[in-house]
Amino acid sequence: MRAIALPRIGTSKAWRAEARALLSARVPPEAVSWSLGDPAPDLFAAPSAPLPEASAAITVPQAFVQLADCAVWHSDPERFARLYALLWRLPAERGLMSDRGDPALARLERMAREVRRDRHKMTAFVRFREIEAHSSRRRFAAWFEPSHFTLEPTAPFFARRFGDMDWSIFTPTLAAHFEAGALRFADPPPRPEIAPDATEDLWRTYFRSIFNPARLKPKAMQAEMPKKYWRNLPEAALIPEMIAGAQARAREMAEAAPTLAPARAARIRERLAKPEAPPPPAERPSTLPALAKALESCRRCPLWEDATQPVPGEGPPDAPLMLVGEAPGDREDLTGRPFVGPAGQLFDRAAEAAGLDRSRAWITNAVKHFKFQPRGKRRLHQNPDSGEIQHCRWWLELEREIVSPRLIVAMGATALESLTGDRRALLKRRGGFETTSDGAPLLVTVHPSWILRLPDPAQRENETARFADDLRLAVRRIAV
Repeated sequence: MRAIALPRIGTSKAWRAEARALLSARVPPEAVSWSLGDPAPDLFAAPSAPLPEASAAITVPQAFVQLADCAVWHSDPERFARLYALLWRLPAERGLMSDRGDPALARLERMAREVRRDRHKMTAFVRFREIEAHSSRRRFAAWFEPSHFTLEPTAPFFARRFGDMDWSIFTPTLAAHFEAGALRFADPPPRPEIAPDATEDLWRTYFRSIFNPARLKPKAMQAEMPKKYWRNLPEAALIPEMIAGAQARAREMAEAAPTLAPARAARIRERLAKPEAPPPPAERPSTLPALAKALESCRRCPLWEDATQPVPGEGPPDAPLMLVGEAPGDREDLTGRPFVGPAGQLFDRAAEAAGLDRSRAWITNAVKHFKFQPRGKRRLHQNPDSGEIQHCRWWLELEREIVSPRLIVAMGATALESLTGDRRALLKRRGGFETTSDGAPLLVTVHPSWILRLPDPAQRENETARFADDLRLAVRRIAV
């Protein structure tokens, strides 16, 4: 058994050097005992012979390097062994770093996330107090109790942010000192007594100013500011009092709030002040301008009540191609034009790549009013339900009848349901040609907003290329 004791300062760099040497010498994980600081006595450990020189350079995936640089600072005593065991497997198991089902990898990634969260909490909750200076530079000190060994990797953040002053951060396991522009680490003394200073009043004033009693959520607050940090935060002493008085302060804010609606709601106020418009005319509009005019008085479903205005389609009346999206978004609702927001911008890029001239196509939505949920100052898009899709199908059928396109492209599940009555298995049907209920040819694809919601940038890029390929199919079909 080879016993390796890593230093408390420079742990990450030391672990990488030891792991590289062990892997070069083909020392298996089960033959290594890892520890931090002075190694514990091991009755079964024999004196370790020097390792031979590495015969060749060792390369590992960048994803492993990034994982190790985080997980090595975790408080789990087995972190070094877990990392080396994963490193040992990499040469034989290609693609291991992409296997999200591997329990060893999943455990280390969870540890890395906990370290990143702990580092974030340190940058948020370290509270410096000014102490006596030994030079012309002001000097500050702070005590912090992280959950993991995160002072060393986080200290450079404070050096960059507070480079014009000297400071020390003490933790139970390590101390960081920044003096005259140089950062160093040392073993920690017993917890020092750091006297309060005037900055604590500033923290309390700041905390009172940002506290919003109307949006009080104690559980969410404790998730972001766990109670274990409170004893070292000067502003935390205000929390019980502010929570107790939150309802009364919220009522005072509501009474003092302005009564005018936001500027963007002006058109809604004007419209609601008028007598309710009559229902859609009995005669079916026979031209696109008449259809847009009739759409202004649509009351077929409740969506008109909160929307700024209906959003009709646009394009030439003899367009050979009709592209049907799902429903207007925030930008479309404000401008009255379809596909001008982020999804529309992605559509324009894909259309250009596919050789599709937007000005020669009719672009519309299956639902004509914006459906949303207010969230503060934002309006979050919501998908129309089946009833709303059914009510608005009347307008889409009018558009199809007037434009009479040679091909329709259904973008997204809402459009697919409106045109075929069935939204199921969209991704399986994608890229395929179908027919509407009255026999019109139809191409199925995704909605650009679905691509924008994908979390992985590489996947978004791939799906954007596939979306352009789908539009290219439509261009070829109408060119025949």
